[in-house]
Amino acid sequence: MEEKKVVLRDLLLKHPADVAEVLSHLSDEQASDLLHRLYLRRAAAEPLGEMEPEESAELLSELDRTEAIKILSRMDPDDAVDLLEELPEAEQRKILSSLGRKEAEVLTDLLAYPPDTAGGLMSPEVVALSLDMSAQEAIDLLRRRVEEAETVYYAYAVDEQGQLQGVLSLRDLALARPETHLSSLLMREVISVPVEADVEEVARLFDKYNYYALPVVDSERKLLGIITIDDVIDVIREEATEDIYGMASVPIEERVDTTWISSLRMRLPWLYVRLGTALLAAVVVGVFEETIAKVAALAVLMGVIAGQGGSAGMQTVTIITRGMALGELEHRRGWHLLAKEALLGIVNGVVIGATVGIITYLWKGDYLLGVAACLAMLFVLVVGGVAGVAIPLGLRGLGKDPALASGIFLTTVTDVLGFGFLFLLARLFLPGIK
Repeated sequence: MEEKKVVLRDLLLKHPADVAEVLSHLSDEQASDLLHRLYLRRAAAEPLGEMEPEESAELLSELDRTEAIKILSRMDPDDAVDLLEELPEAEQRKILSSLGRKEAEVLTDLLAYPPDTAGGLMSPEVVALSLDMSAQEAIDLLRRRVEEAETVYYAYAVDEQGQLQGVLSLRDLALARPETHLSSLLMREVISVPVEADVEEVARLFDKYNYYALPVVDSERKLLGIITIDDVIDVIREEATEDIYGMASVPIEERVDTTWISSLRMRLPWLYVRLGTALLAAVVVGVFEETIAKVAALAVLMGVIAGQGGSAGMQTVTIITRGMALGELEHRRGWHLLAKEALLGIVNGVVIGATVGIITYLWKGDYLLGVAACLAMLFVLVVGGVAGVAIPLGLRGLGKDPALASGIFLTTVTDVLGFGFLFLLARLFLPGIK
């Protein structure tokens, strides 16, 4: 027992994120026991808010219902909502009905916003100042409300209807004469986030303006809440993870500690999709089986040509997907990008194709086979570049994640068309092949 007290005492001195890391590495039973002891010290809410929502929800469900509700009530509303969203709706309703009326209303309002919007990301704990206040009155209010606020990086002023009027520098507020009215200190050109804005758009605003926090407003510019930089970092990490996983067709839910049976269930469907596309390419090879039998060199060239087309296409897909994620790609630029990639494909195809054609001629001593290899390489590099633009744009137009399936479709296009064009050219150019 004494050893547990020492460990707990040490943990209480650590940052909540460090405590969260300790909790995530313990067994379910150990983590529940530690969280219970943290709860008794009123130190459980912050570490739970630092954990991944699915982890914190699972851990909270192991606790006594009364303890779980009290911990949830002490969490920041945005963190509490993230946790609640991982629970079944019936469980959500039970917890909300057990909370105080004001707390339940705040969380219910936040749950109404889609999680991938500014509303789902924001905290309503923002201190709104009236324009009628003096500098001293504003400072006194901020001091009284500092424990309630999500964070105090900036002060925001609103009118009688709660509409955002501007932002106040805390430095100007602290240095102003006590009787100075806020209206004379106000910066009216304030950057705000629409409550329905997508989280990627929110992340771009933070990246563009380098603010620590941004106010969230509705269509009438009423101040609803605040988004802080730590929330945006989480979004950026999640989006980057989603894109990386998507390129490899790995489900976003999978982690290094996912059980093998869960990993199998999530990965197997995508492997079947890839198998289907590979079989389609195999059908093309089968159609030209006699051609390959007569010119065995084609079996070597087909891998080289399709591989180069896939590599060129993935370069383009990566650039286009990144541009979409960062908001750099406008819909009207699609044709411009297609033309650019087609030109790049032609130039790369001429250079790489000539190299492959010369190597093939030196290898087999057949200049017609070299010409076929050169033209096939030119064709597949143009196809790879154009498909690298068209596929992610097409997926986005269908409302699908471009990162999730672009690689599979691109490989199918370059393999099928690359193989087919090479074999057709071989039949056309090489004597004795029908």
